[in-house]
Amino acid sequence: MATNEAKGSLLSSTVTLSNSMTIPQIQLGLYMMSGREAKQSVHWALQAGYRGFDCAQVYRNEREAGNTIREFLCSDENTEGLRRADVFYTTKLASNSTSYAAVRRSVKNSVNASGLGYVDLFLLHSPYGGKDARLTSWKALEDAVGDGEVKMIGVSNYGVLHIEELMASNPRIKPVINQIEVHPFNTQTSIRHVCAEHNIMVEAYAPLVRAMRMKHPTVLELSKKYSRSPAQLLVKWSLQHGMVTLPKSTHRERLIENADIGSFEISQEDIRTMDALDEKLVTDWDPTDAQ
Repeated sequence: MATNEAKGSLLSSTVTLSNSMTIPQIQLGLYMMSGREAKQSVHWALQAGYRGFDCAQVYRNEREAGNTIREFLCSDENTEGLRRADVFYTTKLASNSTSYAAVRRSVKNSVNASGLGYVDLFLLHSPYGGKDARLTSWKALEDAVGDGEVKMIGVSNYGVLHIEELMASNPRIKPVINQIEVHPFNTQTSIRHVCAEHNIMVEAYAPLVRAMRMKHPTVLELSKKYSRSPAQLLVKWSLQHGMVTLPKSTHRERLIENADIGSFEISQEDIRTMDALDEKLVTDWDPTDAQ
């Protein structure tokens, strides 16, 4: 099956991070997928041209995701001759800890579970646990980079104070990513601004608002105007704001549709209209104000 089935796909699009390394701008989110769903979705996504996959320890599908990537790379379906270095794999630490050794073990366990040899991007999944746990966990991630287990590191669900706290600690390795919930109904302007000040790329999870606003009148009106689905409109919004985006789907046709957005642009006027939809909508959890 040909890679990049979607005619207007942006799956080959990458962005350069502050460490001069690149990351796919559209990736498949694996949140709340069972092992079986993750295996099937990752396989379909690889066939369709996806090269980035966002996993986490708490998702309980690291093994299935990693095994599916490895199997694809070694299969006859890999007609492009893709190598491990051509696939970007992210996972996240379930719990920050004041025990450096516990975090290092946890990182090693994730690397081993994936079977991929290393993790491209390892994130602290949340700021929970307090300052000491956050900074100890960060030091453990820095050393995982030094030991070759991880290529780059970042954070997730970090609010303004958490970002400032980490940067004030003068980390040996600076975070390249802050993965947060971002969409027109929760624009996270203050967090995005502080990330920009520190050259931290924002990675948008739940860009489709977990389907909670697909029938919103403005979304439907603009979808009709651009002859695109609500999902395509929402993914395009995050890209035009310069973010990495993580649309999730367990349906093959929607995986392809979500990336088929290269042949249209939302006007700046309509971008502002979508920005104005902000209602601070949280679709799942919001640790950004944790102490």
